[in-house]
Amino acid sequence: MSPAHETPDLYGAYPRLGPAEMALLAACGTRHPTLPGEVLIREGERWPAFYVVLDGTVAVVEPSGDEERVHGVHGPGRFLGGLGLLTGQAGGLRAVVRDPGAVLSVPVADLRGVVDDHPGIGDVILRAYLIRRGVLAELEAGLRIMGSRHSPGSRRLREFAARNRLPHKWIDLEDDKEAGQLLDHLGFTPADVPVVILRGEKVLRAPGNAELARAGGMPAPLAREMVGDLVVVGAGPAGLAAAVYAASEGLSTVVVDAVAAGGLAAASALIGNHFGFPAGISGGELAERAAVQARKAGAEFTVPAKAVSLDRHERHYVICLEDGRSVSAHTVVVATGTRYRRLEVPGAAGFEGAGVHYAATPAEARLCMRAPVVVVGGGNDAGQAAIYLARHAARVRLLVRAGDLGRSMSRYLADELRRDPGVRILLNTEVRELVGDAGGELRAVVAEDTRTGERREIEAAAVFVLIGAEPQTRWLSGEVALDERGFVLTGPDVARLPASGTAARAPGEPWHESGRPFPLETSVMGVFAAGDVRAGSVKRVSSATGEGSMAVHLIHEHLKTTGHPPA
Repeated sequence: MSPAHETPDLYGAYPRLGPAEMALLAACGTRHPTLPGEVLIREGERWPAFYVVLDGTVAVVEPSGDEERVHGVHGPGRFLGGLGLLTGQAGGLRAVVRDPGAVLSVPVADLRGVVDDHPGIGDVILRAYLIRRGVLAELEAGLRIMGSRHSPGSRRLREFAARNRLPHKWIDLEDDKEAGQLLDHLGFTPADVPVVILRGEKVLRAPGNAELARAGGMPAPLAREMVGDLVVVGAGPAGLAAAVYAASEGLSTVVVDAVAAGGLAAASALIGNHFGFPAGISGGELAERAAVQARKAGAEFTVPAKAVSLDRHERHYVICLEDGRSVSAHTVVVATGTRYRRLEVPGAAGFEGAGVHYAATPAEARLCMRAPVVVVGGGNDAGQAAIYLARHAARVRLLVRAGDLGRSMSRYLADELRRDPGVRILLNTEVRELVGDAGGELRAVVAEDTRTGERREIEAAAVFVLIGAEPQTRWLSGEVALDERGFVLTGPDVARLPASGTAARAPGEPWHESGRPFPLETSVMGVFAAGDVRAGSVKRVSSATGEGSMAVHLIHEHLKTTGHPPA
């Protein structure tokens, strides 16, 4: 195949490396002759090396039974791979030589060395890989999830796949009757659903998140127990920032999260006011970039891994996980963040995941293309969701409880909403009921004007609920001092607590050092809190990342006072 038949560069997904970049990579790579039909990487395997095509062409295909779906054909100067090459995640695509020639094979460890010394190459590779991940998601490549939209198990798997940006396609058995009949014919029972099909061969019956993660190629969790310098609980912006700075400064760092990297920020389709991104950036992409950066610095991730308790053992802390494992370290950063409150109105529970959503990412946007939707909330997340959904939905109604849009929303965002012709803002308005049609599909929202008491139905195929913030601190109850709303108390707030009855300054262990507790330190010495989970924090992504980095500085100070050198 001639270069004229190569896949075009889709917005930077398939760039060519220039002579200077090729020379740098050639210094640590090996030239490998290729033959037609030779498989450089198989689906389900981790990339053994970073490949650059020197001569000939290499096709990237998705096997599906006896057929292959071609996703790209790379010619001279183009490089293969995806984000999994950097994160250790197995891929779902196969790289096959089409026209004979040669490739440059660079070991992944050596590639990281080149990127460290020449950041420009890293920028090109990372940008291409992020775009490729997005293209695969748009094409619904990768694994297949089959289930009912009304099934909690199906909703859980879809959310997990979307939050971890695992390329997948959703097959709703309520709509695809032939798929349901096929499952019946093959002997599948309701207990086997949802069903996940991987690479046209392996089938998972009602898998848990951890099983899907491993089958989908996500890196396996830590298999060993050790006492490190730092455990970060929660991989939102604060946790990711702490991981990046801690690992890059030589602290042995482990990050655990119950669902995925990104936290609540990953539910945002566009963060428009984040420092350094004048055109904005999606929460998912920001999280992916930060996670890659943290792994590159040496941080280890364990996902999914839900923390259920914090215990003290001798001179270190033990985070016990839901699956029975534990992670130990001399210090802890609590960055479990918050989650949106559920919509407590008649009919809401029956539509969760099937009309009622708590995130507005591309996965949810595809479910309501050219349909009317309602967004509930008056904060930045709700405003960003409304603007994003207006590009896909027939119309968007933003229901705000307050009488002033600027009360809890950034001015730039409020101004943009007022200018957007696809968004209609309804102030002093609250949802009172959700209404379905005869087939059980969401049809409308009953909204009330709180000034007049007037109620009316608003047509809606989907409702996006982005209200309030509930801290994820139940696992800390009784161990770390919390305020009346459940947020973690730190610094001066801890210093004002009575000496008795607080969980960490355990009896007989008062704050005996000047300057303690540190600004982000909890009532437990050596346990810090950062981001939205902390009482009094500014609920912004930039503020959370700043607190995550600041926590690392304080951890160094703490380790000095306790005599623990970095592990």
